[in-house]
Amino acid sequence: MVPTSFYLILSALLFVIGVAGVALRRNVLIIFMSVEMMLNSVNLTFAALANHFMKLDGQVFVLIAMTVAAAEVAVGLAIVMEVIRHRDTTNIDDVNLLKG
Repeated sequence: MVPTSFYLILSALLFVIGVAGVALRRNVLIIFMSVEMMLNSVNLTFAALANHFMKLDGQVFVLIAMTVAAAEVAVGLAIVMEVIRHRDTTNIDDVNLLKG
């Protein structure tokens, strides 16, 4: 049996890697994957704590978060692909679609 603290440490490491990816990288696809990594680390925390406390509340939150993440992937990836097609770049600094 793996202790809950190991899952929480792994989740914290994944979240920190995701934050570093968002903060340090300029490629929009890498940023997008980093946000997904942060969402998955939160899901791991919910599942680990639900198992630790023997409650189903955390697992319900995981299902809701997975639904939101799937919708985010569908909409976000469509926007990213349209920006790439329009600007021919994945660098976030070169994308200035909202400027007049």
